[in-house]
Amino acid sequence: MFEYGHMSTAAVLTPEPVIDEPAARSTQSVQQLQARIRSMQATKLDSRLIPTHPAIAGLLPGGGLKQGAVYSVERSAMLLMTLLAGPSAAGSWCAVVGVPEFGVEAAQRFGIDLERLVLVPHPGDDWLTVTAAVADVMGVVVTRPPKRATDSSIARLSARLRQRGATLLVLGSWPQSEAMLSLSQSQWHGIGEGHGHLAAREVTVTVTNRVTGRPRSARLWLPDADEQVRRSASASAGFSTMPREATG
Repeated sequence: MFEYGHMSTAAVLTPEPVIDEPAARSTQSVQQLQARIRSMQATKLDSRLIPTHPAIAGLLPGGGLKQGAVYSVERSAMLLMTLLAGPSAAGSWCAVVGVPEFGVEAAQRFGIDLERLVLVPHPGDDWLTVTAAVADVMGVVVTRPPKRATDSSIARLSARLRQRGATLLVLGSWPQSEAMLSLSQSQWHGIGEGHGHLAAREVTVTVTNRVTGRPRSARLWLPDADEQVRRSASASAGFSTMPREATG
């Protein structure tokens, strides 16, 4: 760093090379550390999504179910089981609270692992307490409120979900839910001229994002003749975004 034989007194006494160079290196190190932290934080936030059925994932904000979030689901058992199948297949434990008619055989056909499924069919008046307790140990929890909860109870449950990283699927409306999923234009197939049996159902699934308020919809088989959930041919061109007033 010094050129011996050509070093002047002025060069020795000038403080800039001694002070500025370490400062520059320190600033660069801090900037690199900040960039690394931002990168790690982004990865952590991305990893907070849990998978759901690909036919529905594209409609959801972020492309999946968020840990610590609440989703309102129209009272459809098939839509509910479709949402549960992805997390269950990925290894998440799931619980269903306050839905006694939830069918385990149908759930198994939809791909839900019964060995990681817990049912609490009759929680009674303590449904909110039971839901919160189950959310402490389960990845995805389904509940059907028999009555509206107080604002303070909702706030406490939301904080608990965020702390535990659990996802709550509420059958019915719920304040401050991440998104609302609903069905419309249901059409059954399989009945001929006075004979036959119901073999498949085609529906429109609409997801309304709480943040943007703009609904997105897709036409799906729920299920098709082979008891599979998939997008119908009429939706092959992509998802549609409907004006807000078009949803009712």
